[in-house]
Amino acid sequence: MNIILLGPPGSGKGTQAAKISEMYDIPAISTGDMLRESIAAGTELGRQAESFMSIGELVPDEVVINIVRERLKEKDCEKGVILDGFPRSIHQAEELDNILEEMGKRIDVVLNISVEDEEIIRRLSRRRVCSRCHNVYHLDFKPTEKQGVCDACGADVVQRADDNEDTVKHRLEVYRKQSEPLIGYYLKRDVMKDVPGDEPIDKVMETVSHLIEAS
Repeated sequence: MNIILLGPPGSGKGTQAAKISEMYDIPAISTGDMLRESIAAGTELGRQAESFMSIGELVPDEVVINIVRERLKEKDCEKGVILDGFPRSIHQAEELDNILEEMGKRIDVVLNISVEDEEIIRRLSRRRVCSRCHNVYHLDFKPTEKQGVCDACGADVVQRADDNEDTVKHRLEVYRKQSEPLIGYYLKRDVMKDVPGDEPIDKVMETVSHLIEAS
């Protein structure tokens, strides 16, 4: 089962990807996480990506496509994969089709998680991430036991540069312009399903699992 999760930043794609991964025993691939790991490691790819991500711009296609191509070749992807944060443009979607076709595979279902902009801004601007182990917290929904300190490893918990309110608003503008056309692209393929993302996490997961089983 090959699944794509669409939706604006902060719509809950990562949370749902983790739950689907556990339920179906297939890996969840987040291009954002892979890029941030490269930034933290100080790689050439990371340096290229950081200049774009820090201001809410999309990382160039050729960088992201090559990351995904190599990841899909790994053994744990043989039974299927969940793509979170990719594709983000029609060009990326077409390249993904080409990659999967070469492997004798296809996309089975695309889940589009929708959330109002106001709610997204509230979610992301108050999100905090551990600087060491990358555990995710939220000032409202999931605060740390000790302010500013990760519950798991004791490192500092910080706000990502791309989570400040102005950058979040810009990220939403970028998403609407470059990524929303993907909805039409996958509607034509008859694999697109809508998921209301304003519901509680378990309710969203219930909808997601039903749509996957029906695919």
